[in-house]
Amino acid sequence: MGEEPSLIEICFHGRGGQGAVTAANILASAALKDGNIGVQAFPFFGAERRGAPVRAFARISDREINLRSEIYNPDIVVVLDESIIGLVDVIGGLKENGAIVINTTKRPDDFDFSKRFKVATVDATAIAIENDLLVGGIPVVNTPILGSIPRVLDRVTLDSIKQAIKERWSGDLGERNAKATEEAFKRTEVSE
Repeated sequence: MGEEPSLIEICFHGRGGQGAVTAANILASAALKDGNIGVQAFPFFGAERRGAPVRAFARISDREINLRSEIYNPDIVVVLDESIIGLVDVIGGLKENGAIVINTTKRPDDFDFSKRFKVATVDATAIAIENDLLVGGIPVVNTPILGSIPRVLDRVTLDSIKQAIKERWSGDLGERNAKATEEAFKRTEVSE
């Protein structure tokens, strides 16, 4: 019988300004609330401009994490902007039996790699617009997409993610972000 691996590594792919780094930080905070002893969240620094492809990472473990490198073989990939799939090899290094969460209007089986990996899809952009999560008129999809993660990872709960969001943003903004996260959880489709 296989034991669940202690260390779960997650790679976020997005564009500058979409909140990939913030999403990784919120996920790590939520994982800590769920009793995971080791958590890390960190960005990959490259072209730091709005709209450029960016990466951020999170590690979650039930033990202390001493690893300090970039993540090369993630268990889960989160794609905040579907258009980068053609620009960046988002599934490169994804572990066998890995999962990919995509902000898209497509269904999981619409992606060729759904035969090799678990695919979860959600229209986080529409959810961001519905909840008025806009910066400069552009939908911010990082909190909605976080709602999809508990659908592919049982080490972090929706309630902890919502709590971490409300700690980051108070009042109405925190409530709207938490509501968007819950909507995404409900609307996420996961491949068989």
